[in-house]
Amino acid sequence: MVPPVIIVGAGIAGLSTALSIRRQPVLLLTRGQLSRSGATRWAQGGIAASWLPEDSPEHHARDTFSAGAGVNDPVAVDVLTSQARETIDWLEAQGVAFDRGPEGPALCLEGGHSHRRILHAGGDSSGRYIVDALSDRVADRPGITCLEHAHVDRLLMRGHRVCGVRVRTQDGRIRCIEGTEVVLATGGIGGLFQWTSNPPECDGAGLALGIEAGAEPRDLEFVQFHPTVLKPGHRDVQHRLPLISEAVRGAGAFLVDDTGRRIMVGEHPLGDLAPRDIVARRVWRSYRDGNSVFLDARRIDSEWPQRFPTIFAICMEHGLDPRRDLIPVVPAAHFHMGGLKADLEGRTSVAGLRAVGEVACNRVHGANRLASNSLLEGAIFGRRLGLSLDDAVPVGADHDEQPLRQVGSDALAGAALSTLRSGIWSTLGPEREHDAMHAFAGRISADPILARSREGIVALAILRSAMARQESVGAHYRRDAVPAIADAQA
Repeated sequence: MVPPVIIVGAGIAGLSTALSIRRQPVLLLTRGQLSRSGATRWAQGGIAASWLPEDSPEHHARDTFSAGAGVNDPVAVDVLTSQARETIDWLEAQGVAFDRGPEGPALCLEGGHSHRRILHAGGDSSGRYIVDALSDRVADRPGITCLEHAHVDRLLMRGHRVCGVRVRTQDGRIRCIEGTEVVLATGGIGGLFQWTSNPPECDGAGLALGIEAGAEPRDLEFVQFHPTVLKPGHRDVQHRLPLISEAVRGAGAFLVDDTGRRIMVGEHPLGDLAPRDIVARRVWRSYRDGNSVFLDARRIDSEWPQRFPTIFAICMEHGLDPRRDLIPVVPAAHFHMGGLKADLEGRTSVAGLRAVGEVACNRVHGANRLASNSLLEGAIFGRRLGLSLDDAVPVGADHDEQPLRQVGSDALAGAALSTLRSGIWSTLGPEREHDAMHAFAGRISADPILARSREGIVALAILRSAMARQESVGAHYRRDAVPAIADAQA
């Protein structure tokens, strides 16, 4: 029996990978229920693709480079933007019903984009529509086996090659499963921050596993903060804070402080639709200076329930009517541009281990992701990875006679996890300083429980990357920044 390709994670990247493998058996592992867990389901924003006659993949690429501060890999960006329309067609073929108007796709504008090119499904429920459709296709595919409520806590290795995973199932059993390749599609690290838009399972588990297996990480300091999530403490406090999509600002909403002053006026030519790092820092500085920030979306008025049904329901559940009330917002950890260094087919520096989606870093996003490029990235590079695995010669589990070993670490819980999240937020939030990061890294290293936990491993890796990059670039902002080389020579 041929061992399967093992895919860990069932968001858009993992599902797209699985559906693109035709000639090999696939084992898809998800922490929760298929289509119900992970970050993709929560995505309110849509998926970007150049569509209008005045738009083009080149314009999309230019906006992607601008948002990413030029740190992007040009080849990766070209793949992303040139294959966007084709990927929309593929998603529609899988059953995704994108919103349409009388003249074609209903296109929206979001921050950092020079043209209307954002497609949504179900208004502000794009992620749910996409993951539901792809999950249905996966469930119907005979060659794919899905194991739900499966937590991967170790990678199996023979010599220097990853050859499988150790899984804890819902009933507490432990299984060791070998495969031809292991694909990490585990999402990001937002769950490690005190304030985040991510679900708790986005806790860097895949990143930690890859690092412990010897995979090279890259650009870990680049963490994007979404500028508008519902302020914690409004009615109830949850770790995952409800997101107020950028599309609301694209529809005419704007940010104001306690006095009603528009805080983005004069900050950037795009105003409230400036790139996310700029808006997030401006919101954060208002709070640092003792002022609250609100989203004024009242001009949307009667269109609220139709245009943004999910956000409208969230606001109403929290005692806010966005047609009449200002929405209190704060910035929160949203997306990780860094991750395990991967090529355009997901290969990491460790044989047998691939990575795709948010856990991977192929530098398509650079130092700051352009809005609505993440779902696009997951689908495009998931499909590329799957097709490359289909063309590869399978390496059986008995290929290497070296003894089997396990790599990985245990997770934190309770007070220890809460303390770590608080420290990560205060030192690696929208604005950073070397002394605070150095002191927090020292505290983690001095605590054996923290230092040996998977969350501690990820936190230390990000802190070291953030301390090493002394200049401010994209989403990485140092209050004590040294001048960039180009500035110093000017």
